[in-house]
Amino acid sequence: MTTNLTPREHAVLRAVAEGRCTLDQGNLMVDGLSCCDQFLGRRLVVAGLIAGTSGPVVLTETGRALLGAPPQAA
Repeated sequence: MTTNLTPREHAVLRAVAEGRCTLDQGNLMVDGLSCCDQFLGRRLVVAGLIAGTSGPVVLTETGRALLGAPPQAA
């Protein structure tokens, strides 16, 4: 999973990096809209690429490295 991401997974990781994603009752929301792939958020959490339980979602260090995003400010 972490080496063969789909274009959709890459797009969601970019959206997470831009602060556009939240989790609402386990559902991944992008720009306030439910993600069309109902299992995508869970797959990215299980793969260790994003973190969050309710509210804003953030990239993990693994997710940042995979995406090539700069380190998150403390």
